[in-house]
Amino acid sequence: MALPYRSTPIFDEQTLPAALRGEHRTKAGVWGVIRVIEGRLKLTLADSGEETILTPDRPGLVLPEQTHRVEPQGPMRMQVDFYDAMPVTPAASA
Repeated sequence: MALPYRSTPIFDEQTLPAALRGEHRTKAGVWGVIRVIEGRLKLTLADSGEETILTPDRPGLVLPEQTHRVEPQGPMRMQVDFYDAMPVTPAASA
């Protein structure tokens, strides 16, 4: 099973960087798993416009080079784990 090679600090609705709120993408060969610790976070995929509400029970999977943005839905805490291989998560199997 793949393990993350890096994780962001834990962010809340006030400390979430503007760079993550705006459109950005993972690098080639990098998968991101957005883990919501508390609350709700909206994940929007730029190419499709698909929006998903992430919760502690529903992490978000971001594929390599996939343009996306996130938006807090009220008070929340979240963290992103980065992988160099496809992670096995509930999001990956959904």
